[in-house]
Amino acid sequence: MNNVKVLHYDAFSPYPNKGNPAGVVLDAAHLSESDMQSIAHKVGFNETVFVVSSDVADLRLKYFTPGHEIDLCGHATMASLFALKTKGILGEVSSVNIETNVGVLPIRFSFDNNNQLMIKMKQDHPKFIEFNGDRAELVHAIGLTLDEVEEDLPIVYGCTGAWTLLVPVKNKESFNKMKPINRLFPDILTQLPKASVHPFAILNDNPHALMHARHFSSPYSGTVEDPVTGTASGVMGAYYLNYIDTHLDSIQFNVEQGHEIGRDGKVSVDVYRNESGEMDVFISGTAVFVKEFDIWS
Repeated sequence: MNNVKVLHYDAFSPYPNKGNPAGVVLDAAHLSESDMQSIAHKVGFNETVFVVSSDVADLRLKYFTPGHEIDLCGHATMASLFALKTKGILGEVSSVNIETNVGVLPIRFSFDNNNQLMIKMKQDHPKFIEFNGDRAELVHAIGLTLDEVEEDLPIVYGCTGAWTLLVPVKNKESFNKMKPINRLFPDILTQLPKASVHPFAILNDNPHALMHARHFSSPYSGTVEDPVTGTASGVMGAYYLNYIDTHLDSIQFNVEQGHEIGRDGKVSVDVYRNESGEMDVFISGTAVFVKEFDIWS
């Protein structure tokens, strides 16, 4: 058995025990994928990220939920790059490229007005699939009723690296009553049974955030709720340009998430239509070190 050091960082918040926790293993070259899966299961966070070398980029990130590997994870990317940068492992560079299962993605580092390290990552080009399942069963599975869901906006699967079902909700007040029954999701999400469910609302009177959201995990992941989600926040920006204001060439806004479970955080989203007609999606955020612990694998 080997002793593996895992670093606990909270992403999308500068405050410990807020935002989204991620396990970070900085030197994972000696670990097999089965080792990584075992470690992620023992850590128990929504995602644990493993840093390995890459032949095509500055480094490669591999992401695991307690139940399976996923292609891309925003908050675990924030956590691992924050660790690598603040520990001096990346030196003075202002940008790096990371290899992921969705391709090579650029990362940029900057500091905000409070001298807080900020990390900006590009995501995969967005994809959408119309939801053709039972809307009544869906809203029941997250503890809502049909009259709480927007009738004028579509429910769609969206992906900028990980598939989630985007459910537009009328009012922020509905989020406090949500109680997911995750085991029901695969039978409702028949097109993509392993997708998560991401209800969100547009905030018309909030100067600090345009959207409020929660994120309920696929039961295959082995978790219930993801406090603050990076890939789902990014795809919400693409959703806005695709379904809400189709005339905009770009949009920049903040997403707030995690309030209902005491882990509030914030994700900044930037989406641009490029010359080829696709959308370039970026998210930005920060992280904070919480603690180090050992896992035996």
